[in-house]
Amino acid sequence: MRTVRLAYRDVDRTPVIYCIKEMARKHYGVDVEVLLIQCKEDYEESIFDGVADVLIEHLEYLYERAAAGAKITFFTAPSKGGGRDLVVPDHVKTLDDLRGKTLAIRDSGQPDAILLWLKMMGLYDDVKTILVKDSDVGRWCQWKKVVSGECAATFMSPLYLPTALAAGLKLLAAPPIPIIGHFAQGCLSSFATENPALLKDFVRASIHGVCLMIFDRAEALKIASDEPMKLMKISDKAEFERQFDAIASQLTPKPYPTPQAVANTYEISTMRFPKAAGLNPMALWNLSWVKELDDEGFIDALMPKDHQ
Repeated sequence: MRTVRLAYRDVDRTPVIYCIKEMARKHYGVDVEVLLIQCKEDYEESIFDGVADVLIEHLEYLYERAAAGAKITFFTAPSKGGGRDLVVPDHVKTLDDLRGKTLAIRDSGQPDAILLWLKMMGLYDDVKTILVKDSDVGRWCQWKKVVSGECAATFMSPLYLPTALAAGLKLLAAPPIPIIGHFAQGCLSSFATENPALLKDFVRASIHGVCLMIFDRAEALKIASDEPMKLMKISDKAEFERQFDAIASQLTPKPYPTPQAVANTYEISTMRFPKAAGLNPMALWNLSWVKELDDEGFIDALMPKDHQ
């Protein structure tokens, strides 16, 4: 069986990854070898040192590598956007109430996206920000800075909301941040060029796995409740299903990135990796496999008629 080595860092990605893996094995003759690489440096080097073929995780650093001459191909983007919720204390009623206040920002997980959001909302010059490490407060527990009164708000992954809400905080409606989400995939252009048929079948499996999560919850949960549930260290079935649903709600069956998401993600990249400035981000995208499958009716066939 043909093999694609797929690298990722965060176990929160595993429901999607393992649905892709199962669809690839079951329907398309592809063995997806899933590689958990939690060391940031090792993950970022994995396609360059021959450990992995494809990345499914944060890809912003690749813009700088491309600007330095690396040949990179991004080929699918099945996330709707940033997937972050704004939590605040009860006395904060509107976004304008944040002016003059301090926002807690998680130091990992695309912190620059929050700065971009502040610019979009016209709050950038009126809000202070502090970076808060998970090691100081607990994983996705930046909300503790809000409860203590040190900060007026923080953005959170919906997967970790219950503890913040239980502590007395609330959600405040905020416009989404259009960015390329965590399930976008990229590889070296040489891998794509040398393996076009394999990559097209892998894209088939990726789309199929995403559609399974969106449209066939029961079947996808059977897959995700095995290894992903163990990796995420969740023992309560109801809690796992809540997190599964939160992930699925951020997915889209037709994985085309929007122009705004491409532009915003590139801007985020240049904020962290200034040497990426001047690169045309569209030059990294090859959506031919997605377009061919879409034109062939493959994606529509995976969707209920009322979603086509």
